[in-house]
Amino acid sequence: MPWALILAAIVGSFAATSSGTTRAPFIIVMAQDLSTSVVMVANIVSMTATAWGITSLITGWLSDRVGRRPFIVGGPAVLALCMIGVARADGFLEVALWSTASGACSGTFMGTVFAEISIRAPASHRGRALSWVMSGQSLTLVVGVPLAAFLGAYIGWRGWHLCVAAMAVLGALSLWWTTRTPAGQKVLPRGAPPKGRKLTGAVIALLTMSVAERICYGLVVVYYATFLQQEYRQPLAAVAIPLLLMALGNIVGTLVGGPIADRTRDRLGVFGASLLATGAVGILLFAWMPSVAVSVGVGFAYAFINAIGRPALMAALSDVPEDVRGTVMGLNGAAASVGWVGAAALGGWMLGTVGFAGFGPLSAALAAIGAGLAFWQRAVGKRA
Repeated sequence: MPWALILAAIVGSFAATSSGTTRAPFIIVMAQDLSTSVVMVANIVSMTATAWGITSLITGWLSDRVGRRPFIVGGPAVLALCMIGVARADGFLEVALWSTASGACSGTFMGTVFAEISIRAPASHRGRALSWVMSGQSLTLVVGVPLAAFLGAYIGWRGWHLCVAAMAVLGALSLWWTTRTPAGQKVLPRGAPPKGRKLTGAVIALLTMSVAERICYGLVVVYYATFLQQEYRQPLAAVAIPLLLMALGNIVGTLVGGPIADRTRDRLGVFGASLLATGAVGILLFAWMPSVAVSVGVGFAYAFINAIGRPALMAALSDVPEDVRGTVMGLNGAAASVGWVGAAALGGWMLGTVGFAGFGPLSAALAAIGAGLAFWQRAVGKRA
């Protein structure tokens, strides 16, 4: 296992995900500071995710042709500059533009680093290696969001963005150091067609499942702090511990899901079952609110169950031929971004119409679609 690179990738993925996700506790405060609405600030997630998806798609394709290192190191380096821009912005438009640019940098990094790890790690340990990299994203919830909520009460949302910039610099330096030795990537000659097929029916189905799963996940991640503040009248600093506990469920589920993905041949079955259970718990989360403690416990279960299936999906995607792996991982980043955009947009629409009561049925319906695709593709594979 390339542990040094995995640790560097965790730092980089923590910074990349923190650039957007840790904005969640500041939605109300930023709306007041920038003289705009809560929905407008929440929709910055859509702008960030759109840029993330576009650059993930483009750089994933490019990385199969020119190599991954420029994108792996350059993404976090430029991300630091974008975070400084957000911190110094005077109005909503500037914040939106710098945040969109930060999403582009994050997309440049994440798809290529997943491809790099999947090539450097042995096939028998690929699920675990990818789950460790994903834990960097989960650490954003375990450490980043609660820390942002706590420190934000003292240094403000602008000061927190400067902290993310410092983390991005650390990620860029550590990734530059750990990728000095080439991975033996088979770079395609200019104009040469790839030997592997990218958009097979199975890959398209996997990417569609990824969209459904990311919307289910994003509905909670983007709006959970707002949910606690609105439904239970919790102040900003008070949501730090609930967010921490929910985030722990995410990281534990990811680390549990990695070994499961390596030890089972039924990866689609694992993912489908995880998504169905996620939808069921989502209904409970937004429909049963007797106390803060109960909602926090259900939030932990939601994040844990959802995270178990994600390494299985990523491991299934990484089984494509090496010469198109960067492209497919880039496509997955684009699909995930569609999920984030959908989560922010659907959640904002739901919040403005029926409120949080509609979040449960919405997440359950999407989970059922994703799980249905997983079980259908599993049946097709068995027949083949």
